[in-house]
Amino acid sequence: MMKRKFNYLFIEIGVLLISLLTANSQVLYVGTNYHPHDDKNIDKIKTDIALMKDAGLNVVRLGHLAWDSYEPAEGKFDFEWFDEVMDLLDEAGIDVILDIAIRPAPLWLHHKFPSIDIVDENGDVQYPNHRYMDDVGDPNYQKYALRFTDVITKRYASHPALIAFGIDNESGDGRISYSETVRQRFIKWLQDKYTTIDNVNSAWACQRWSRWLNDWDEIGLPPGIGSNDMPEKMLDFRRFISDEVNGILFKVLDVVNTNAPNVLTNTNAWYYSWMKYMDYAPIAYSGKMTRQGCGFYPGSSLITNWGVMNASFGISRIQFESENPFWCNEFTTMTAVPNSIRKSAYASLMYGNQMVCGWTWQSMWAGEEQYLVGMLDWDGAPNRKYDEYKQIASEFKKIEKFFPYKLKAEVGLAFSFPSQMASKYFPVQHDSQVQGCWDLFYWRNMDARMLDIKYSDLNYKLLFIPGHVVMDEERAEKIREYVKNGGTVIMTTNSAIVDTNGQVFATSRPGRLSDVFGIRLGSFEESEAMNEISRKGYKGKKLEVTYNGKAVDTESARFDLIELKGAEVLANITSLDKEYPIMTSNKYGLGRAIYVGLPTRGEVLGSVLDDLIEELGIKKGPNVPSGVMARQIDENHILYMNVSGEPKEIILNGKSRSILFDKDYTGNFTIAPYEPEFIEIK
Repeated sequence: MMKRKFNYLFIEIGVLLISLLTANSQVLYVGTNYHPHDDKNIDKIKTDIALMKDAGLNVVRLGHLAWDSYEPAEGKFDFEWFDEVMDLLDEAGIDVILDIAIRPAPLWLHHKFPSIDIVDENGDVQYPNHRYMDDVGDPNYQKYALRFTDVITKRYASHPALIAFGIDNESGDGRISYSETVRQRFIKWLQDKYTTIDNVNSAWACQRWSRWLNDWDEIGLPPGIGSNDMPEKMLDFRRFISDEVNGILFKVLDVVNTNAPNVLTNTNAWYYSWMKYMDYAPIAYSGKMTRQGCGFYPGSSLITNWGVMNASFGISRIQFESENPFWCNEFTTMTAVPNSIRKSAYASLMYGNQMVCGWTWQSMWAGEEQYLVGMLDWDGAPNRKYDEYKQIASEFKKIEKFFPYKLKAEVGLAFSFPSQMASKYFPVQHDSQVQGCWDLFYWRNMDARMLDIKYSDLNYKLLFIPGHVVMDEERAEKIREYVKNGGTVIMTTNSAIVDTNGQVFATSRPGRLSDVFGIRLGSFEESEAMNEISRKGYKGKKLEVTYNGKAVDTESARFDLIELKGAEVLANITSLDKEYPIMTSNKYGLGRAIYVGLPTRGEVLGSVLDDLIEELGIKKGPNVPSGVMARQIDENHILYMNVSGEPKEIILNGKSRSILFDKDYTGNFTIAPYEPEFIEIK
């Protein structure tokens, strides 16, 4: 049986106090993902935990992808071996995130209920060889997943090592099933949404191509997201799939909160996997996931920064507007160049991260990731990644009382799941446009929040709406009120193109907002074709854009044809046969609506953004040379990370002290290549 240090009442009180302190204390977690179920060798586990403790690791993540390690056969649970693991970690002072591994489902469950199996677009049943080969909307799957959740959370809710339950893993990943049972559930979803088949016909434009539906049973499933698909039907199907994923996540959260109301919840929220991209906003804004999380995988390079940028954007797109600390519950190991993990760890702190949890501890002996190099080699000997995590743990201990960093964003970046689905038909997808906006603030060392307009109070000085393809009445009205009440908005191409059903607006575009922006969008032109008549001899997708008398080159497959209806021109395309308005500004109420008929690109948006930062009084980032990431953590403390291969001089007046390296500075100081610095201003 599980070791009990106190009686049940005292444990419950202790867990409550620990949870409350953990939720509010300023601590940085450095740890690892651990898989003791690989061999359940208690001597090896004791050795591993001793190595973890010696490295200063203070957290491990356990249990993911391991349902049948706890329930090897239906109703036959095996927890005794794991009780000892939890007790040993508690004795070592190492906290535990225990994942509730509802995916992949055990093979015995697939055998019992074949309806859980994935069926591909051709109707072929797929054997669950790979992980995540489960139809999570299947009622039989959900029944057993929730039963497993109930059992494991009741058993460990009061364990003193536990700080959080993990809610599934990478919920947006895994194959979509096209089975008959999925089709029947989709029909029920449509009946709840549309009530009558005639409403479906109208929403899906079924008069086109002789696809009129006379009966609910005539509804089939779309084969995927391609240029020949029925876009309205595809959009509803992807909403349905997303609702089913969110449905099981909320059910699991409810069980956890019932059985362990004072325990934190966390997930590795890779919702934007290309396989099953889902709408994570309902979870992010629900408040039920108390620690959003993700895998931070910037690649192996030390000298390049695109990987760090992409991984940091991953934090922003999962965190949305949550004020809670973020947990990178997976963090790179593999063949990362020496010091690159440390570089990434400090970079992640600037986006509110509180946890660097390496994937993985042991280089795995078998299975899908048997050649993924962890902190220990295959024979259990520590390698250089172990030493680097040990260094991170030691350094983080020096600065942790000032973290996690709380973002101070005055700029919002609007994201929309339906727009991402609908943007599959455009040369630049919606999330790429959102990331293009995010990049603007990365380079300026400024905070920006990704948001969903539906859930947000839009309390920002500046709002970007990049490629927001689908524009429903609710979001359009919130944008209208935001501008009317004094807000400034920048909308880019491919925004407000279709209504909530996915049909192109037959009214003036941008749909529902043309008066706010003071323009009428006609069609678009293809840059490569138009360059046949370029006055500057440009070829391909190249265009010249002139703003405030300054010309810059950019590239875009398309550009919008903008007709002024009260707006003024801010920038033109000046490289073609004539000048084409491409950036406009319109006063509406107390605010301003700026439209850009191109995708988000730094060379196009950078100058107007810098003007708006000054005009709107948006707080700038720390004054640092190019190649340095920086955040003002509080009034007297600044975090720097030199992500370049050159020493960088930091301009600073007066005296300061390096908390990280225990030395004093007077005036300017220099940060070595690929090194962090954390200073206290005297």
